[in-house]
Amino acid sequence: MNFYVLTLFPEMIIGGLSHSVIKRGIDNGVIRIECINIRDFADNKHFKADDYPYGGGAGMVMLAQPVYDAYLYAKKQTPPETKAIYLTPQGKLFDQKTARSLSDEKELILLCGHYEGIDERVIEEIAPEEISVGDFILTGGELPAMVVIDAVSRLIPGVLGGEASAVFESFSDNCLEYPQYTRPETWRGRKVPDVLLSGHHKNVDEWRAEQSLERTAKRRPDLL
Repeated sequence: MNFYVLTLFPEMIIGGLSHSVIKRGIDNGVIRIECINIRDFADNKHFKADDYPYGGGAGMVMLAQPVYDAYLYAKKQTPPETKAIYLTPQGKLFDQKTARSLSDEKELILLCGHYEGIDERVIEEIAPEEISVGDFILTGGELPAMVVIDAVSRLIPGVLGGEASAVFESFSDNCLEYPQYTRPETWRGRKVPDVLLSGHHKNVDEWRAEQSLERTAKRRPDLL
């Protein structure tokens, strides 16, 4: 899967996704991430990509022209049906269902806003799907873009290595994941549940299902 990230700070994306599972997916050729620096498309000698907002107010607004030209550059490398996503707190809340849906795509274009946002006219022109990672404000769209890339990449065959890992994680069936344990069997007086040491796979599966439902009912009853 190919991700094209339109951003003012490509080093944030590259640095944040150059480790662990995502790095392995990149090294194995299963996923590819190309950062497109919006400043490179500015039509002024200082590569300025923002300006003061009309109507006054604090902060700066990203210019329409470099954003649009960066988008066109990405579009030239992708099929016509490639989905564009704008990371914004005004978007639809990102969840595991959305991640699963996006994992079916071959290419994704992710647009990262910054400062006070992006000139509304280019958003209207591109008409991207708008996604939010939560009801809070961040400095820019780079962190949300990394969240989307990470969550989606984990669902692509060959990224995790053991595909069962993605199936039994939290939210995979609208429930939180069951508690996990490893060695030693006893730590600070706390023992690993006997059922996990029994070697009886059916009993282990039943215990995990019960724990998953119990944990979800207690911590996130809205999921049930």
